[in-house]
Amino acid sequence: MAFKKFSLQLSIRLGAILALFIVIAFVLQQQGYFAVTTLLIGIAIMQCVALFKYTNKTNLEIARFLDALKYADFSQHFNFAHTGNGFEELGNSIEAVLQKQQQIALHKEAKYRQLAALVEQVPVPLISLHEDNRVTLWNSKARKLLGILCCENTDDLNQLGENFAAQLTAIPNGGTRLIKIASDGMEQQLMVTASDLIVEGKQERLISLQNIQSELDAAQLQAWQDLVRVLTHEIMNSITPIASLAKTADELIHDVKTNYANSSELAEELDDIASAVHTVAKRSDGLTQFVNSYRKLTRLPAPNRSTFLVSDFIEHIRSLVSQDLAQQGIQLVTSVNPAQLQLFADKEMLTQVFINLIKNAEQALHNTPNPTIEISAGLNSRDHTTIKISDNGSGLATDLIEQIFVPFFTTKKEGSGVGLALTRQAMILHGGAVKAENAKTGGAIFTLIF
Repeated sequence: MAFKKFSLQLSIRLGAILALFIVIAFVLQQQGYFAVTTLLIGIAIMQCVALFKYTNKTNLEIARFLDALKYADFSQHFNFAHTGNGFEELGNSIEAVLQKQQQIALHKEAKYRQLAALVEQVPVPLISLHEDNRVTLWNSKARKLLGILCCENTDDLNQLGENFAAQLTAIPNGGTRLIKIASDGMEQQLMVTASDLIVEGKQERLISLQNIQSELDAAQLQAWQDLVRVLTHEIMNSITPIASLAKTADELIHDVKTNYANSSELAEELDDIASAVHTVAKRSDGLTQFVNSYRKLTRLPAPNRSTFLVSDFIEHIRSLVSQDLAQQGIQLVTSVNPAQLQLFADKEMLTQVFINLIKNAEQALHNTPNPTIEISAGLNSRDHTTIKISDNGSGLATDLIEQIFVPFFTTKKEGSGVGLALTRQAMILHGGAVKAENAKTGGAIFTLIF
């Protein structure tokens, strides 16, 4: 309908212009009509200009409509009701198209936000490696796991370990690989899966990173507990009757010696037997104590957590060890930053952990000038609470650092290998970790990460 009105008005205008030119041609053949001829030519020019504006107005509006679609500018309006050109229906159709496109754009935006929120809440860290070496960290889990303040390209990933980026790109499409990284000084075992995508004609590698270090620690801990439980059970089953028989034999020897006190030769032989039996009994008692100490590894309860100030806890530790340290001339230095740092943990269990570590530090400071133990607490780059216990002693043997938390392992003549194993177990039960290293200035540092 609008097109028919437009065609009719266009035909009328063209007809009027054609008639004007015919009249002008006729007048030009007559003499003495110069003024009329000039007037008619002026009217014809005005009609041509009006025709151009009439036809060009619609073209401009359609061009404006296409630009609005191109740039998603849905604030434009197209109202032809007062143009008199019969294009009111066209204006309404254009408005309807823009409104429909606006609804589609809003729907896409809502879907995008929904997907972004879902990805953000996914419990698996997700990152993308782009063909131009850019890196995208898709969710908070990825940012928290990697703990990198700035990660714009693949070179930044190498902060987590040598050739970490190369290891990610070497994974076959759809493949899975175990990769170790170092985050905040702690080794983490990651299970990494890679999928190659084509997005807008460009290749992209989607990487999922799952930290399985806690699961590995828990499995290793359970394996040690099972082993210790079996060993202690078997040893106790064997040693208990031996200890009992040794005690009985010692009593029998004592009775025989009393009854045959006049026989010096027999008494001498009984003394030898008594010495042997006493040695067996003593070793049995020692082995029983050894087994009982390892039973602690299988009897640690679940942490009874509460929230407390780290500064108050460290002062509590100071009150427990200050007298012993003072007697040995050891200085204890403490610091907490921020001062109001809090910890959600089992206070009693951690007290035993700290006492064990401080005792180890005491022994390491033997014959050390100006012996000092330092306890410092703070937050790492991932906002995890960390507490360091360090000394200025001789440090740890480099080749033994990886073994000191293993049950049964000890470097002390009278050590049982229980203290540090219990420390590691307590930290695993808290969902944390413990790390041992040598300080650059000398001495050992034990770091508890919660």
